[in-house]
Amino acid sequence: MANEPILQDRFGRRVEYLRLSVTDRCDLRCTYCIPEGFKGFEEPELWLSFDEIERVISAFARLGVSKIRLTGGEPLTRRNLPDLARRLSAIDGVKDLSLSTNATQLAKHAVELKKAKISRLNVSLDSLNPERFSQIVRRDCLDQVLAGLMAAKEAGFAPIKINMVVMAGVNDDEIDDMVAFCIQHDFTLRMIETMPMGETGRNAQYLDLQPVKARLQQRFGLIDGVMAGGGPARYLKSPDGAFTVGFITPMSQHFCDTCNRVRLSVDGTLYMCLGQDESLALRPLLRAGATDDDLAAAIRAAIELKPQRHEFREKPGQVVRFMSLTGG
Repeated sequence: MANEPILQDRFGRRVEYLRLSVTDRCDLRCTYCIPEGFKGFEEPELWLSFDEIERVISAFARLGVSKIRLTGGEPLTRRNLPDLARRLSAIDGVKDLSLSTNATQLAKHAVELKKAKISRLNVSLDSLNPERFSQIVRRDCLDQVLAGLMAAKEAGFAPIKINMVVMAGVNDDEIDDMVAFCIQHDFTLRMIETMPMGETGRNAQYLDLQPVKARLQQRFGLIDGVMAGGGPARYLKSPDGAFTVGFITPMSQHFCDTCNRVRLSVDGTLYMCLGQDESLALRPLLRAGATDDDLAAAIRAAIELKPQRHEFREKPGQVVRFMSLTGG
C-alpha cells in the first residue's frame, strides 16, 4: 500500500488537499450560504461516523493527500470534534490538519483543538459592526466570535486567517477597518468573492476584488507573498512582513489551473469541484464492506471525474446545492 501512486487528475494536477465536512449544520444563517428557515439537512444516521471518516482519510493519506481541513456547516457543532482531530492528526501521511470555523464556539474549544494538533485556523468574519454582522449572519453574536478569536490567539494558533466575504453595498466599506483590525492582532486577512452556489449565493451582492487588490497594493506597497495551506488564495504582503492579505477570486480571476483539492461532504459524497456536479458516494462502499483496495480504487476513479474548471460565469445557475451542503 505504501507504494501506491499519487493522485493526479486528467489535467496533470496533483490532488493533495481534502476539505472534510463533518456536518452540514450551522448555528448561523449567513445570507450568502444557508437560507433562513432551511430545514433540509442530512439525517445524522447518514453522516459518516468518526470510524468511517478515519478510514477514508487514511485511504487518502496513502494516496499522497497530506493536507486535511475540517469544515462544515460549522464543524464545532459536531460533538467531540477535538477527539476526531486527534485521530486524524495521528494518521501517517497527514502533515497539515486545519479548521474553518465561524468562531461562535471557539472560545471553549481553542485550547483542546490546539492540543489535538489542529495546526491552523480560518475564521469567518464579514463585519466588525455588531448590527451589520447580525444582519449578515442573522444572529447577534459578534462578541462571541471576537472572544473566540482572542482565545485562539491566546492558545497559540498562528497564523490565524480571517475570511471576509466582501459584498457590494453590504460590507465593502469596511475593508479598511478590517485591514486595521488584522494588523492590530497579527491576523492574516483573506477577502473572498461570492460564488453562485445555490439560490443564496446567486442572490449575494458580488464584488470584483481586483480593484480592491490594486488599491491595497498601492496603499501598502504590497509585494507577492506565500502562505502555508495549499488553498486558492493569492497573497500579497507588506515589505516589512507586518501585514499579509489574500484574495480568493473564483469569479474575477479563477484558480482552476492549480486546483489541488476535493471535498468530502458529511454524508460521504466526494465532490471534485465546487462549481460542477461530478461526485462519487463513498458511504455505500464503506457500509458494504469495501476493502482498502476497493476504497483506493474508488477514490482514484473519482479523481478521474475532476473537471478542468468551474463555470460560475458561464452557467451561474448550474449548481443548486448550497455551500453548506458541499462543505466549505
